[in-house]
Amino acid sequence: MTATTVNAGPRMDRLPLAGFHRRVLWLIGAGMFFDSFDIYLAGGVLGALLHSGYSDMAMNATFISMTFVGMIIGSFAAGFLGDRFGRRFNFRFNLALFGLASLGAALSPSMQWLVAWRLIMGIGLAAEIVVGYATLTEFVPPDHRGRWGALLSLITNSALFASTLLGYIIIPTLGWRWMFGLVFAGSMIAWYFQRLLPESPRWLESVGRMDEAERSLKAIETEVTAQTGPLPPFVAAPPPAKRAQVRVWALFGKSVIRRTLVAMLMNVVMNCVIYGFVAWVPSFLVKQGLSVAASLGYTTFMSLGGPVGAFLGFLLSDRLGRKRGIVIVSLVAAALGVGYAYAPAVWVATVIGFALFTCIYILVALIIAVYVPELFPTEYRLRGTGVCTTVGRVSSVIVPYVVVALYASGGVGFVLALLVGMLLLQALVVGVAGVETNLRSLEILAPDVTAADDGSVAALRH
Repeated sequence: MTATTVNAGPRMDRLPLAGFHRRVLWLIGAGMFFDSFDIYLAGGVLGALLHSGYSDMAMNATFISMTFVGMIIGSFAAGFLGDRFGRRFNFRFNLALFGLASLGAALSPSMQWLVAWRLIMGIGLAAEIVVGYATLTEFVPPDHRGRWGALLSLITNSALFASTLLGYIIIPTLGWRWMFGLVFAGSMIAWYFQRLLPESPRWLESVGRMDEAERSLKAIETEVTAQTGPLPPFVAAPPPAKRAQVRVWALFGKSVIRRTLVAMLMNVVMNCVIYGFVAWVPSFLVKQGLSVAASLGYTTFMSLGGPVGAFLGFLLSDRLGRKRGIVIVSLVAAALGVGYAYAPAVWVATVIGFALFTCIYILVALIIAVYVPELFPTEYRLRGTGVCTTVGRVSSVIVPYVVVALYASGGVGFVLALLVGMLLLQALVVGVAGVETNLRSLEILAPDVTAADDGSVAALRH
């Protein structure tokens, strides 16, 4: 007879950190690294294409927009497929998809073909992000969830510096095609090793596959016990109430809608900041008269803010808390955006740009890697994350054309004015309507077991 519950949440949460958790982190992180590498190589590649006359600003905008058309499809589909077929299957499928499409991009005979392959890449790239962060969330105990989510963001966003540095070395010498070739090779290696990634016991339990969840939990507990000694006891959870099939409209129900809207806004802001500024920096510098090599050199220094920001997110996430951290860093980033717009020299802008990149990637660690997946219960965690990510991707399709129009009207200052305003709006909305999730079990955070969503400890108890 199949058990009605296996207590996946309490049993996973009482585990001490061990080699098992590190293996899961690195298996997910390998795929996420090449996902991020593929996204960020666009800046250097587009700058080179623009300089050589292979492309122009309008075609570059189309390239970026087609990336996010694919990402809209991928992030929306990943939410449903991840909750339906499991975390592991979807993660590996999406890694293979964007890896093989990268090979197609490397062999593209024209800009039109490159744009078409980028559309397919975008599907896999977005889906990988949705599945990766949410999957790690389900494996790590609450006392460490923030730091480990930020650590995955550090691995992921270190690709910003790696992609920029390799672009600086490779693009002027070997050409832009080799950048896509690197993604193909790396992603296929990561795909091979990800056969070792276990399925989430929380997900198995949530879909009623209790025997599989029990086997997975016993294997994990046996491995961790061998590494750390006897496990502490856990408090058994009551059997879950029988649920009707959860539909996407649950995200807009009374107990969830505030979280959904806050998560949507944060995704819009972060997509606009990253892909309305970070991805355009090499093109901005080329348009200001710098050579491709010089623009990539300045951007390489700024891009160090990616791993630095993710590392600071690792240090701050569980100490500051998600809500307070997002508000504070959004305000600092807005101030730096103003400073960048009024920088009197390129070297000053580069230093301020480094600090701005750092703040942006602290926010990525806090919001995308940690906070948004925590807001939704296991039954529809990927759908919630996927739908909110999709809304952010929609804004990413529009923002390149907005950037071109603003740049033509008033240069980088006009572009930054929009982004500063969005960061200030994010700080306000999260400060007023955000829920604090720090150091709390995913099961306790589920909206249907809370008395209120005010973030207080009392409100998050039965």
